[in-house]
Amino acid sequence: MKKTSIIALAVLMLAACTTGEEKLKQRAEELCRYIPDHELREEAKGYMTADFYAVLDTMFNHLPEHEAMDHEWLYYFVTGNGGTIADYTVTAVEQTDKDHAVATISVRQQWEDGSFDSTTDIEEHKLYMERVDGQWLMADFDGHKADCLRHIGIARQEQAVRDAIGDYLVREIGEHYLKGDLCIPSLMIVAAEEVSDTEAHVWCDSWVFWYSPAGDTLKCVSGGNHSGLMTLALQDGKPMVKSFEQTVDGAGWLPSAHRIFGSHYDVFQNMHSNHDVQEAVRREQLRYYLRHHNLHYSYYQDYGWPAVCIQ
Repeated sequence: MKKTSIIALAVLMLAACTTGEEKLKQRAEELCRYIPDHELREEAKGYMTADFYAVLDTMFNHLPEHEAMDHEWLYYFVTGNGGTIADYTVTAVEQTDKDHAVATISVRQQWEDGSFDSTTDIEEHKLYMERVDGQWLMADFDGHKADCLRHIGIARQEQAVRDAIGDYLVREIGEHYLKGDLCIPSLMIVAAEEVSDTEAHVWCDSWVFWYSPAGDTLKCVSGGNHSGLMTLALQDGKPMVKSFEQTVDGAGWLPSAHRIFGSHYDVFQNMHSNHDVQEAVRREQLRYYLRHHNLHYSYYQDYGWPAVCIQ
């Protein structure tokens, strides 16, 4: 082969590589528009691998919220809580094999008026891409997939405990109240400790409510507070409540609360005395119950009080 032909071939190969890399970079820039930030956009499903979207959909749409938002960082990937908009620039892209690539993303924060936040540095992130049926899709972002999977596993364990306590409250405590159509407890876990591989202590501040529907409103017909220490044990691989030591009514409430909650008393008292927190948890757990049972109500209402929007 002539030298000029070899040079021409090399130029063509270089041009082909450059074109392929440029297309991959353009695709990465397109995928940046669907990086979750406080919400998972429904149209993002067409730009993510099925498993990555499923993990994020579980995180954003199918897990109960936490009253203290302990894991809120999982819901924003880039901008945080400052009210800015992420401005993305793809600075590099590396194809690691024929079906996988990693794009390096520079992010600076832009205010809603179009100006940029000069007080924060430009951050560097990694966007992982996978080719599925000939199309490049977002497969991960900064390792959040693993973070979310860990959180989902923990949340499911916590929910199993909450479900066991909720079932107990309905079955053993709700039985003694004036009944409506739906018994829906509201539960705040103060602390939890493993006693052994098969047994745990859970200190909780919980309420039992009976509701009867009237239009799109759940009207509360009865309810009351039940705080104390629950002992849970595994039964057929699932947590079940073995016993419940409650605070006593009247003059004995304070000493019994100190005795039962012990070193957790201050946390309990902060929860128990904060009406706003109680109502936020009540709304959140009502939303979870309604979604889980495919029920559609917009408000709940205590006797003598205005109706409260559940959403």
